[in-house]
Amino acid sequence: MKKILRILLRTILAILGFLLLYGLCAFVFSWITVKAEPGQAPDVTVYLKTNGVHADIVVPVKNGIKDWTPDVPYADTRAGDSSLGYLAFGWGDRAFYLDTPTWADLKFSTAFKAAFALSKTAMHTTYYDTLTEDKTCIRFTMGAAQYKRLVSYFEKGFKRDSLGRTIVIPTEARYGNHDAFYEGVGTYSLFRTCNTWANKALKESGQKACLWTPADKGIFYQYRND
Repeated sequence: MKKILRILLRTILAILGFLLLYGLCAFVFSWITVKAEPGQAPDVTVYLKTNGVHADIVVPVKNGIKDWTPDVPYADTRAGDSSLGYLAFGWGDRAFYLDTPTWADLKFSTAFKAAFALSKTAMHTTYYDTLTEDKTCIRFTMGAAQYKRLVSYFEKGFKRDSLGRTIVIPTEARYGNHDAFYEGVGTYSLFRTCNTWANKALKESGQKACLWTPADKGIFYQYRND
């Protein structure tokens, strides 16, 4: 009995130690800035947007570099409104996106699978008309060369069929009338969250970012403290 209790105690202490270390790394690494590439022309306007949990990156639907409508058709949204000029991209755990509309709906099985890379991922896209800068939305610009790299990063997030087309997920689990979900590439985990993905998108495109962060607050800290 004592041996079992010792094993149980060590297990609990190991878990607590891991969580403490994880939290410490998340805090410290979020504060460490990866600087933007110098000398970028203000060619493309981009936005960072958060719902308080997930950070999305919002880009023009069409410009001289990329037209997103073949990959993310307006028709895949409920409204199908083709007048909207901006498109937000996010990536995350498929079950979190589709089965957990609020924290009250979170199941232990969903959280466990997400934490340990045991479930599928999805791309979440949302069309917008205009965006207003506030505490949840930050505007910045990047050069054409950097935007091309951002486009490539987004494109690689989509799983595709044999013809190279994105795969829309048929679901009623929408956040509104202008969003859609697509099958994603990669695995979600404690170390690669939706916000880690967004932060890496900034790094890949030569923008200011955190060294690493699992949360949206780290990304927004970098841009609010210029």
